[in-house]
Amino acid sequence: MFHLFCFGFGYSAGYLADHLSKKGWKISATVRSKEKCKALKAKNIDCQVFDGLAPLEKLCGLRHATHVLLSVPPGEDGDPVFNIHCDDLAKISNCIWVGYLSTTGVYGDAGGALVDETSPLLTQTPRGLRRVRSERLWLRASKKYDLPIHIFRLAGIYGAGRSAIDQLKKGNARRIIKQGHLFSRIHVEDIAAVIEASIDKPRPGAIYNVCDDEPAMSSDVVKYAAFLMDAKL
Repeated sequence: MFHLFCFGFGYSAGYLADHLSKKGWKISATVRSKEKCKALKAKNIDCQVFDGLAPLEKLCGLRHATHVLLSVPPGEDGDPVFNIHCDDLAKISNCIWVGYLSTTGVYGDAGGALVDETSPLLTQTPRGLRRVRSERLWLRASKKYDLPIHIFRLAGIYGAGRSAIDQLKKGNARRIIKQGHLFSRIHVEDIAAVIEASIDKPRPGAIYNVCDDEPAMSSDVVKYAAFLMDAKL
């Protein structure tokens, strides 16, 4: 049986876990609150709390994982999973795939030019710089410990409950016009599909931009959502 261990169980990880559990995978996860942990256990997901400050109380789930998803964002003190559990990941005997969820924000301002996985990482924001450092740490660990690391740089994520249409329904959509400020997006179901494709054909050390091919201004997205709903902005 394949076993996915998710460090962090947010929106994207939850969709991936749902897809894989339907195929018979065992799912383990970490969350930040006891309440969410209890809710996941009710869904037959092995879960424990990880706050990024102290190590996991139990490592049995991690030690038996065949696949590991890293979706805990780095903080001011660095990547908490790397800082606390990198050595433990290196000791997993049956691990054949590790995925790290990053962001296309690592590219920074490209001046309107299209970017690909070979483009320079020009971000100047604290959040973007933390992501760049985390990526580099995991890629170095990949070489040092022979960890099958895969980097996924996600664009703006949307899906059920998280879209311009949902924002309009709630009355909190904002149409901010920034001429020439284009960015791509990605549906959460497509994220899960891309990660599953990587799991099926691992390429340790690979980096993937996970995004659509229709970059647009944020204001245009909101405008189109209003058009679909026949709503006024």
